[in-house]
Amino acid sequence: MRLTFDPVAGPGVETLAKAAARGGIIFEYGLLSGQPTPFPLFQALANGLSVRGYTLMEITLDPDKLKTATKYVCDRLADGRFVPKVGKTFPFPQVVEAYRYLESNQQIGKVVITVP
Repeated sequence: MRLTFDPVAGPGVETLAKAAARGGIIFEYGLLSGQPTPFPLFQALANGLSVRGYTLMEITLDPDKLKTATKYVCDRLADGRFVPKVGKTFPFPQVVEAYRYLESNQQIGKVVITVP
């Protein structure tokens, strides 16, 4: 894998590093494991890997990057290259049920709450 986006981190990063391609990049953007995340030094040295942290604020707090990213996404939504997958839709009065559904981890696709 050339690019790996990992919201879990923790000890599993070593497995990700073993699966990464030469010159691969592992983006850590969460800590769902709740455990310390070791740096996979052997794999990084052997395959020239990069491991870096990432937050969406890298884009959203930079007006130029945000403008570029917004155009990129909107253009692809408009021409059909990006098609969001909606898993389930809830009317606004059922927002609590929507949240419970998200907590269940049963969804495939986005959960949408419609507002009148």
